[in-house]
Amino acid sequence: MKKIILAISILLLVCAATFAQRIEDGSRKTLGYISSSGTVENSSRSTLGYIDSNGRVEDSSRRTLGYILDNGRVENASRSTIGYINSNGSIENASRSTLGYIDSNGRVENSSRSTIGYAEGVKMEHAAAFFFFFFYNK
Repeated sequence: MKKIILAISILLLVCAATFAQRIEDGSRKTLGYISSSGTVENSSRSTLGYIDSNGRVEDSSRRTLGYILDNGRVENASRSTIGYINSNGSIENASRSTLGYIDSNGRVENSSRSTIGYAEGVKMEHAAAFFFFFFYNK
């Protein structure tokens, strides 16, 4: 019996780890999802793109949109810098003007500090890629 309970517990943990984290707008309406493997989906669960473990950002057809580098620099597909994701949660464009902020709880704010969304449990880099650089078009 203990083996069965252990097996079920492990299965539930594995399933929980593969579920996507919800991306919401400022009103808590679901905009999309980002899975732990980096699949980015819209609210209808259609794939918008991918963010791989090396920071490559791709569209749904696997064409490269850009890159998120380990130092926080964000580049487009031509390798030109389009922005920065800073460790303090500020997000900047290529000219170093602030686009917004992401706090440790996943709250996403614009440059005026108004809440524009939520990405609880999502890596800051992935949330920044979604809201500020590659996937979210207001």
